[in-house]
Amino acid sequence: MQVAVVTFDGFNELDSFIASALINRCRKDGLEAFITTPTPVVTSMNGVDVTGQRPMEFVTEADVVLIGSGVKAREVVADDRLISRLPLDPSRQLIGAQCSGALVLARLGLLDGMPACTDMKSRPFVEARDVTVLDAPFHAEGNIATAGGCLASQYLATWVITRMLGEDAARDVIGYVAPVGENQETVERAMRAVHAGEVVLR
Repeated sequence: MQVAVVTFDGFNELDSFIASALINRCRKDGLEAFITTPTPVVTSMNGVDVTGQRPMEFVTEADVVLIGSGVKAREVVADDRLISRLPLDPSRQLIGAQCSGALVLARLGLLDGMPACTDMKSRPFVEARDVTVLDAPFHAEGNIATAGGCLASQYLATWVITRMLGEDAARDVIGYVAPVGENQETVERAMRAVHAGEVVLR
């Protein structure tokens, strides 16, 4: 089970690295995340150069695709050639977006009729694409999820782990990385956010 954490130039380190690091604690169970980039090297919003672990074409074979956010999200969605490299399929993939990554999902037509979560700065641009933005950290419908706020990336990872390996696996991961003395509180907060934000389609 493979996860593509799509990471564009100008990316937010918290979004890409928290999600990938949490998911990669499940390697022993067969779930593994890879930083997936459109060019061999991308530079973060804070000037950190990162070599991609997988090329963008990896999204077609990944079981899960998470779209990270960044300061160049509007440039990304305006680039038809770049967007064409994201042929995502929610019928067979879990697809999630963090903060301004919701713009990418909207551009791909994956949020039609579905509300989304995003960060405060991205909100007006997401709304301009006729997407209702929720005052919530996490929302999912079927195989598509969005998270708003950098630290909500833990909720996106919790959702992925729960869907792929079950709730016990997600609880184990979040409990391990939680601040000492706040383990149970952190686990319950994460599970509550995911359960509250998830709409099961029938």
